[in-house]
Amino acid sequence: MAPSTPVSMAAKLSLLLILVAVLVIGSEAIAQGRKLKETNMVFYMHDYETGTNISAIPVAGNPLKKWFILEFGTIIAIDDAATVAFERNSTEIARLQGMYVNSAKDGTDLHWLVSIVFTNKAYNGSTLEIQGANREFQKYREVSVVSGTGLFRFARGYATLETVLLDLDNLNAIVRWNLTVLHY
Repeated sequence: MAPSTPVSMAAKLSLLLILVAVLVIGSEAIAQGRKLKETNMVFYMHDYETGTNISAIPVAGNPLKKWFILEFGTIIAIDDAATVAFERNSTEIARLQGMYVNSAKDGTDLHWLVSIVFTNKAYNGSTLEIQGANREFQKYREVSVVSGTGLFRFARGYATLETVLLDLDNLNAIVRWNLTVLHY
């Protein structure tokens, strides 16, 4: 039997103070009488590695292989437009900025770490943080909304993704996002 280590009164008090602080911070929205809101939106992400207005660039990968989206270990930095319609020149509502990493040995899974930075009047300056596995060859995929700022503070939710255009020869894609977010 291992000897027990006495816990000092100071350690117990510190732990209690941390617990109280977490409860106070976590209940801020409730204390202010805010109600949980749900926001739903659909937009189209334009991800282009070639042509004019490139928005996705491989920045790292396996030194023995060509860096591209379907190669395991490739990291791609993005600054993609999000528009209200399929057409590239339709009204922009946000930029998707961040990166995705091909994290599957068979090349079929991209791990996303992306900020949706809203540029439209309704949400201007607010952001949503996206993280998750995007299994590129499934018709519908889900990624998580893990946080947000501005109007989306304390956000959580998910986005369903559907690739509506995939041009593997030129490494260009358009992805339809159906986003559901809970926030205060």
